[in-house]
Order: sequence, then structure tokens, then C-alpha cells
Amino acid sequence: MAVAPLSREEIEDRLGTLPGWSLDGDRLTRSYRLASHLAATALVVHVAQVQEELNHHSDLALGYDTVTVSVHTHSAGGAVTEKDFELAERIAALAPAHHAE
Repeated sequence: MAVAPLSREEIEDRLGTLPGWSLDGDRLTRSYRLASHLAATALVVHVAQVQEELNHHSDLALGYDTVTVSVHTHSAGGAVTEKDFELAERIAALAPAHHAE
């Protein structure tokens, strides 16, 4: 199923509901800081589970105590779509349980 790219205005409006998330080129991005490497790793595993549920995957970068998420939709030519916001919203909802800032 094809997914339509969102307009710049739609993206900016939606970002207003996702504190800490931003548009970096053609991707939605967010970095989280956690208490330790183990806590950051646990967040990555939790995000990976959500990605499998949604069948939509982001790029995840694991640092010592940070996790950076970067997402766009390959099937839409690398544009930002509703699928990206659905994933970002799910990540934003689960991050507090990991004490991610």
C-alpha cells in the first residue's frame, strides 16, 4: 500500500505535538538521554518491538547513554509520512517508562 508524503506544513503542525522531535532534512529525528548504557539499550529493544508491530522501522543509533531515532518512509521516496508520525508518537509514549529525557 502506497503512503502519501506529508507536506512541510503538515509536518510542522504535527511536530508541535511531539516535544523534542524535529525535521532534519527528510527525516523525523529525536535523541534521548538515559541514565546508563543498559537503560539506553533497553529503550532500543523496546523501540525495536514497536517497529516490528508497526512493520515500520527507523534508524537507531545507540550511544553510551543516548539513543537517537531517525525515521522516514522508504516506500514514499524517503519522505515523511503518517507512518513516521505513528512510530514517533509510539516512541514518545514509551520513552518516559525508561526515564528517557
